[in-house]
Amino acid sequence: MDQANNLRMGGRLLADQLRIQGVDTVFCVPGESYLGLLDGLYDHRDAIKVICARHEAGASNMAEAYGKVTGRPGICAVSRGPGATNATNGLHTAFQDSTPLILFIGQVSRSERDREAQQEIDYRDFFRPIAKWVGEINDVDRIPEYVSRAFHVAQSGRPGPVVLSLPEDMLMDRTAAADVRPAHVIRPSPSSAAMSELRERLTKAKRPLVMVGGPGWTQASVDDMTRFVEANNLPVMASYRAQDRFDNRNDHYVGHAQRGLNPEMKRLIESADLIIAAGPRLGEVTTASYTTIKAPTPAQSLVHAHPSPDEIGSVFSPDQAIATGMPEFAAALAALKPVDSGAWAEWTKAGRTAYLAFIKPTEMAGDFNLGEMVAHLSRVLPEDAIMINCAGNNSGWVHRFFQYRGYGSQVVATSGSMGYGVPAAVAAKLVHPERTVVSVNGDGCFMMLGQEIATGLQYGAAPVIIVVNNGMLATIRMHQEQHFPDRVVATDLVNPDFTALGKAYGAHTETVRRTEDFPAALERCLAADRLSLIEVFIDPTVLTPNLTLAQAGKH
Repeated sequence: MDQANNLRMGGRLLADQLRIQGVDTVFCVPGESYLGLLDGLYDHRDAIKVICARHEAGASNMAEAYGKVTGRPGICAVSRGPGATNATNGLHTAFQDSTPLILFIGQVSRSERDREAQQEIDYRDFFRPIAKWVGEINDVDRIPEYVSRAFHVAQSGRPGPVVLSLPEDMLMDRTAAADVRPAHVIRPSPSSAAMSELRERLTKAKRPLVMVGGPGWTQASVDDMTRFVEANNLPVMASYRAQDRFDNRNDHYVGHAQRGLNPEMKRLIESADLIIAAGPRLGEVTTASYTTIKAPTPAQSLVHAHPSPDEIGSVFSPDQAIATGMPEFAAALAALKPVDSGAWAEWTKAGRTAYLAFIKPTEMAGDFNLGEMVAHLSRVLPEDAIMINCAGNNSGWVHRFFQYRGYGSQVVATSGSMGYGVPAAVAAKLVHPERTVVSVNGDGCFMMLGQEIATGLQYGAAPVIIVVNNGMLATIRMHQEQHFPDRVVATDLVNPDFTALGKAYGAHTETVRRTEDFPAALERCLAADRLSLIEVFIDPTVLTPNLTLAQAGKH
């Protein structure tokens, strides 16, 4: 700051606004195009941690996971051109997962714009399809205004990512601009008339089903939803990769609308006469490509509650639409007078029975049973543990056999982005160093962004990283076998020694080839004082808990 004239450089002003908005962590890969911001962050080094990732995709995924874990916007800063395009990975995840995230990108100087300067991109055009708003700050005096808008947009309605482009020379300008106030999250609340209508619909139902998911939940809202569900003896299903919105151990939880949906759960959705969708978008995975809930007019009576009125009715025509935040909706549900639930008592019980049968580990060829590993994790991890999984077929075992407890116990990319598991684990452990964080990754997934274990080790984050090694990209191989049998191409992997690789980074490492050896290896990792990596080997002929390569080729 220029003390004589009370002027601040643009980078310092921007850093000051981030602190006012409550930012405590910035994930980045440094670049010369935003040196002014980095210099401004230096003045907040005691309050804002600046985490240098090894790749911009790693930084953006860390910021996205931070947004999931905290409910506040994850902050990512990258350089122009290649830095920005690399960061697209986490931005796309944030968009599809409705996660608040703000991406700051260094830009060429204003005098160089529209001349195809080195690494120049028009970010408004580039990011518009996968961001809620894209802006460029060309006037240093307007930094507080733009930052305030970014925080409001990222968190309000359906949360999501915002992009702000920062011309290099603008960050070096000086200004007397005043600071802005902290942003206020704007969430609608359901009207009393809407809740009365919902209750009336429930009184007429014979086979109701609550489906929870989507953004904006808190542990308090999960508790409120639990009170409503228990008071009315309702079955609850989680939408795709939203299993932490309701305690899976609760007797009313009946499963997860995932890929490879259990036939009993599929029948439960299709046979319901009333679905109360609390928060989910009801995407193609949750609805089995819009078959269990048909678009645009479902066979079931549909009450769709979502934070964004733009989302409601975009695919499905609901019988009742409620624009509401989940904390507000769950609280209103908990306050409703319970209805007579005798008509669906057996319905709820049958759903729970089917779910409990479904989560019993299946037999598996080879010396290592992945289902038994996940079931063991579910039994022994602490109550507040955070479970993370990457993309790929190995995630099917995690979704099926792990029972999630409280809100925030699951961090996963609904978008199915490869490479998410390691950076997400690093970010989750940085936010909650006191909690156990375990991340399960396929070998292909780990090789995408596994180098971010170096970031974890540098900053003292100590999650347990599990690498499931089967020497192939199993999801794509499965589809090849199903659709083009005996014509396999590009799905075999020649992997490094993951245990040796982890050791080279400085991690505690374990190699496990037999199911019975996993518990002791996990215990040693949990007792280690640094990031740990467990490499487990599974039979490459096993594709899912219920499908082998040979069986896939017969489909």
